[in-house]
Amino acid sequence: MGRIIAWSILAGIVILIVASAILKRILRNARCRKLRAKPFPDDWIAVIEKNFPMYKIMPPDLRTQLHGLINVFIGEKIFEGCAGLEVTQEMKISIAAQACILLLNRKTRYYPKLTTIYIYPHTYVAKNDGGKSARLGESWQNGPVVLAWNSVQGGARNMRDGRNVVMHEFSHRLDQEDGDADGAPILDHGSSYRTWAKVLGSEYNAMLKKGWRRKTVMNKYGATNPAEFFAVATETFFEKAKQMKKKQPELYEQLKEYYKLDPLEWKNRD
Repeated sequence: MGRIIAWSILAGIVILIVASAILKRILRNARCRKLRAKPFPDDWIAVIEKNFPMYKIMPPDLRTQLHGLINVFIGEKIFEGCAGLEVTQEMKISIAAQACILLLNRKTRYYPKLTTIYIYPHTYVAKNDGGKSARLGESWQNGPVVLAWNSVQGGARNMRDGRNVVMHEFSHRLDQEDGDADGAPILDHGSSYRTWAKVLGSEYNAMLKKGWRRKTVMNKYGATNPAEFFAVATETFFEKAKQMKKKQPELYEQLKEYYKLDPLEWKNRD
C-alpha cells in the first residue's frame, strides 16, 4: 500500500512538472506573438539603417518580418554592459537586428536558452585552458553571449568582408540548440543530416588541406573545428554570397536551404 501511495505521489509530481512546462511554453508563445505584432518604431529603423547596411538591401517583406523578431528579442533578452560600458537602446537594436536575421523565414524559438547578452566596449581578455586570450565575442552553451561593441559596429558596417561577430556568435547558438556545438544545427528532416555532414565535412577538410596561407573565400578561422566552420560559413553566406556561390556552390546551397534565404536575390548585392 505504501509503495502505491509513493508511486501515486511521484506520478502526481511528474504530471505537475510537465503541466508547468507546457503552461510556461504556452505563455511564452503567446507573449512572443504579442511582441512580434507590436508596431515597429521609426527611430529604431533609423538605427538599423545607420548601423546595419545589409538591412537596406533586404526585400520589404523580410524587413517587416525582421521587425517582429527584433521586438521579441529586445522584449525577452537582458543586455548588460561590462568594463564600465553603459548599454544604450542603439546597442540593443543593432545587436538584435543582426542576431535575428538568422531567424528569418524559419520556425523559431527565438534563441530559447539565451537570457543575457554581455557587451564590452572593445576587444576583451578572457581566460581559457591555455591561459588568456583576446576575444571579439563568444557564446556559452546554455549561458550568455558576450560581444565587443566596437567589433559589432565594424562587422555590421562592412557587409562584404565576410566578418560579422554577431552572426558568428549567434550561429553558434543555433548550433548549440541540440546540446552539442559540432557544426550541425537542428535541421528540418532527419534525412538532411547525411547531406549536411557530407558537404560541410568535405568543405571543412578541404580548408584544412589548403592550409592557413592559401587564399580562401571563407576566413581561415573556420578551419579551427567544425563548429567554427559553420559559424564562419554563416558570416560568408550573408556577406560574400556571390563568391561563396561561385567557389563553394554545394556549401552555399546547404546554407540556403537551412536559413531559408538566398542573399543573392537581394537588390544591389554586388
